[in-house]
Amino acid sequence: MARGVTKIVKGDRVRVIRGNHRDAEGTVLRVLRGSNRVVVQGVNMRKRHVRPTQQNPEGGIITSEGPIHLSNVMLVEPSSGEASRIRMRVEPDGFKERIAVRSGNPVPRPG
Repeated sequence: MARGVTKIVKGDRVRVIRGNHRDAEGTVLRVLRGSNRVVVQGVNMRKRHVRPTQQNPEGGIITSEGPIHLSNVMLVEPSSGEASRIRMRVEPDGFKERIAVRSGNPVPRPG
């Protein structure tokens, strides 16, 4: 399977635009490039029942984030707080920069 190309990277703030978690915002924890999905903090929470083991003698229910498709999230601009599509601009020296379509401002990489 070909690796997907994404303009969203780990640490970006995104807003969910479709599905059950619409309008929820969170930070990207992981980008799954092979399946074009992202894991967003606090969104699409899944519960898993775990039986007791030697490492976890109590067992119980573990809650974790599930992945959602890239087409269902939109990057939030740090300057305005609004969700926007992202365009790439290549400088003459070869430097790639992410540009917010809505405002035209550059979006810095997180971290």
